[in-house]
Amino acid sequence: MREYILTFLTASIVTYLLVPLVRKFAIAFKAMTPVRDRDVHAIPTPRIGGLAMFFGMCAALLMASRLPHMRDVFTESPTWVGLLSAGGLLVVVGIADDRWEIDALTKMAGQVAAAGLLIMNGVQLLWIPLPGATLALPPSYGVPVTILLVVATINAVNFIDGLDGLAAGIVGISAMAFFVYAYLVTVVAHLDHQSAPALIAAVLTGMCVGFLPHNFSPARIFMGDTGSMLIGLLLATSMITVSGFDPAALKGSINRFPTLLPLLPVAILVVPYADMLMAVVRRTYGGRSPFAPDKKHMHHRLLNLGHSHRGAALVMYLWTALFSFGVVALSAAKSPLLVLAAASVVAIAALVVMAFPQLRPHGRRHRTGEETPSDKRPRQAA
Repeated sequence: MREYILTFLTASIVTYLLVPLVRKFAIAFKAMTPVRDRDVHAIPTPRIGGLAMFFGMCAALLMASRLPHMRDVFTESPTWVGLLSAGGLLVVVGIADDRWEIDALTKMAGQVAAAGLLIMNGVQLLWIPLPGATLALPPSYGVPVTILLVVATINAVNFIDGLDGLAAGIVGISAMAFFVYAYLVTVVAHLDHQSAPALIAAVLTGMCVGFLPHNFSPARIFMGDTGSMLIGLLLATSMITVSGFDPAALKGSINRFPTLLPLLPVAILVVPYADMLMAVVRRTYGGRSPFAPDKKHMHHRLLNLGHSHRGAALVMYLWTALFSFGVVALSAAKSPLLVLAAASVVAIAALVVMAFPQLRPHGRRHRTGEETPSDKRPRQAA
């Protein structure tokens, strides 16, 4: 566990310290987010904050590769070459989009190419857990499913990146839940505690924690597509590398494992996946492109209910934690009924807070686009 903590701290500290430098570079590079009708920020804000997250990832992986108990994770497979090359490609594509706003098909091509780099370096979905069984995936099926999972996860994260601190918080919580699960599996199944899924999840959690202080409302910098595509890539990679575990060793190692493991990726990303699915259906039904922007995402609806920017983000954090940690707890708990009861109470409380924001302490209803007292703090001019 000590190695994971050091890796997490490296990612968070390096990311945190580099964000101010990246912000200055973004201003000089003129990578600014203008105030558009669909946006909720009030002034032009620098983006490409994901560049700091990328360097935080590189520093954390370098640190981990030098730790005595973590070295084997790097020598067993070229996963890390694929992750760095795919991440670097998406950062380049993201910087181009954050500066010049490239078209959706070009970004999609970059995402598919990044998935291809992962596959070329051994990152591929090898099996899918089913209730009571395991479905092995030959390359003819594993490759397209891997590409689909990577591209879908990247775009799901991209779709929710519309509110200060939202994407970083949701992905950070999801990565933390996945780290707990991946580490718990190795402990209970008596496997090597140092594993690629847990390491990637720890690095990703650190990146999000380091970036969030600069990005939470009122944000001084946005991660942009540079960051949203990068953290989506890492989240997908951590889930895919779980299939590197021997399914025979895992079977029965955790309570209800065969039944609940298929739900884990869905539970971890239920908020961004649901938002993306609703957006695609909504836009397609309206005769528009699935990638056409609008102002009807989940966070926009929360703002319309009267939540502040921070309040809307916190409500979505709560739902993400409920689903992701709930499934992890169910997979390991000896009394799953207690977990379900506790989760139900939290879910009811979340629904009440979501529907009646005025019940929150110092809650205050406002219309979308109007600033709350917390939003009216002076911001440093870009």
